[in-house]
Amino acid sequence: MFVAVVPPEDVLEELEEFLAPRREAEALRWTRPESWHLTLAFMASVPDRAYDDLVERLTRAGRKRTPFTVSLGGGGAFPNVGRAKVLYAGVAGEPDALEELRRLAAGARAAAGKAGAPVDGSAFRPHVTLARMSRPIEATRWIRVLSAYLSRPFQVEEMVLVQSFLGEGPGGRPRYETVAEFALGGGAEEPREPSG
Repeated sequence: MFVAVVPPEDVLEELEEFLAPRREAEALRWTRPESWHLTLAFMASVPDRAYDDLVERLTRAGRKRTPFTVSLGGGGAFPNVGRAKVLYAGVAGEPDALEELRRLAAGARAAAGKAGAPVDGSAFRPHVTLARMSRPIEATRWIRVLSAYLSRPFQVEEMVLVQSFLGEGPGGRPRYETVAEFALGGGAEEPREPSG
């Protein structure tokens, strides 16, 4: 499972339009737009006994944050540009908005840990994964291409809890199912039970 911010559909469609003519690169395995999101907290496993507590804690974590505005823009590569295995779109915004996003991620990670669903320990780096490589590549050209991209600003008003079903999506990719939504700033959360 993971906790994420999902950009609005029109923002994702615009990014897809920007990338579409550039998808011929053989070394890249492009991710699908319906899977694009900003991961706040990744949990390799959520025990059944921890689920209700996790939902309750994420509800509280969301209420502590206020909505903020960001854009998708620029890009980068993991682990680095010279030996890229992952190509991603970055997140742009005013410093206070980016700080609010960082705090939202910290709250989601703390909620997961306290609920008994250990979080991947890597540092939070807001991004949308666009492509994966079977072998490392030198990605300077791709970073230059992404540096020309900036989406329209959009308001983040909620975070979601997503269950991942490995190998059940198109082409053997994961299939994602949103199981709960958490409004920022005190709105109601709408939990849904995971299927399967």
